[in-house]
Amino acid sequence: MRKLQGGCHCKKVRFEILVEQTPFITNCNCSICSMTGFIHLIVPGNKFTLLSDEDELSCYQFNSKIAKHFFCKTCGIKPFYVPRSNPDGYSVNAKCLDTNDWQQWPIEDFDGQNWEDNAASLAHLSKS
Repeated sequence: MRKLQGGCHCKKVRFEILVEQTPFITNCNCSICSMTGFIHLIVPGNKFTLLSDEDELSCYQFNSKIAKHFFCKTCGIKPFYVPRSNPDGYSVNAKCLDTNDWQQWPIEDFDGQNWEDNAASLAHLSKS
């Protein structure tokens, strides 16, 4: 396991995660992930620490309102969110990590356009 940090563009939102040496990351084709360029690294809630003040965040929810999409109030970047598939964890945008190591990790495509048919395949990722 190793600790990684990341955050938004203006650095007002910062977080730390504990992950395997080569974590599992996914590229989702749903509308919000495609539009934001989000590359998912899902971690259990107890492996995620928000280092900045929660007041720096804004939350967007839609449809079922289970997922909580967090954005920096200043620069608008979405560095992480609480996914509907893993409401007990966090999905960190690998592109928002302080390292480019994620570019070397295997990435799996996820068919988020057919989310209901495929979400169960992700449910294990937030388990410790």
